[in-house]
Amino acid sequence: MAAAASLAARARPLSRPNPAVGAIVVRERKIVGRGWTQPGGRPHAETQALEQAGEGAKGATLYVTLEPCAHDSTRGPTCANLVAISGLTRVVIGCEDPDPRTAGHGIARIRAAGIATETRVSTEAETSLVGYFKARREGRPLVTLKLALSLDGCIALASGESQWITGEEARAHCHAMRAKSDAILVGRETLLRDDPKLDVRLPGLAGRSPERWVLTSRDAPEGWRALPHPEAVSDMSDVQYLFVEGGARTAASFLKAGLVDQLLIYRAPIVIGGGLPGIADIGLASLADAHGHWRLSDRRQLGSDSVELYERNPCSPE
Repeated sequence: MAAAASLAARARPLSRPNPAVGAIVVRERKIVGRGWTQPGGRPHAETQALEQAGEGAKGATLYVTLEPCAHDSTRGPTCANLVAISGLTRVVIGCEDPDPRTAGHGIARIRAAGIATETRVSTEAETSLVGYFKARREGRPLVTLKLALSLDGCIALASGESQWITGEEARAHCHAMRAKSDAILVGRETLLRDDPKLDVRLPGLAGRSPERWVLTSRDAPEGWRALPHPEAVSDMSDVQYLFVEGGARTAASFLKAGLVDQLLIYRAPIVIGGGLPGIADIGLASLADAHGHWRLSDRRQLGSDSVELYERNPCSPE
């Protein structure tokens, strides 16, 4: 299942509006078919894996990160039906699909065909689909707030100079994170001051540059889309992964609204002193209110810089 989840990562974010799914067909301990959701959502991962396996699917096991779809579509047959007639003897499903058109129906269709079917919540599968589940269950994208900070928590000198706080390796990592996002957002002040491109400048990944959004009550300039306020993220059609890059007031507005799911913090081994803070006032009444919201889920070194990923604790208040 972990291998299927790694395949799913190749589909993100090009599979939108469909979820990024990975599938592997295994027969006699050998992989005979692999697949992941293709750009625009079709073909699905199961279709690809079964086509690649061909006759090798007979008597084999399919590992798929998400329950095979069961709803009719003009774009092709349902994956549950394809699996049902494939000759597979076993199917292992990482996560059930919350989409009411499929939820439980795909599993039932496969079992009705006499195929042994296991459903288990897989950590790897769940993680690979976290944006899709957020959109389905809560009606909004997964929001990652990115900050590039000095050791003393500044994003720029007092003059506003910010290029570059972090080094090349950290910036390349950030571009890779952009490539996994459907949309990227900055505040109006950042747009006017920096005129950022917000594209992906990594070899072979330029085509994965996300949609550009700006937090503003006014119309967005050409090539940009406007978000009037953080709560309007629920209106961002088809966006499963939103990457928020700045600045301080935009970061504060999303945090204050309880809409940040992940904090991605790049730290450079420098001290600025008297610079611009990474986050503006979020209106905490007491220090106690700041505790218990976040847990560190990953940390790594990127040259002389480091990157930390914090996730919101499930029990923390929104």
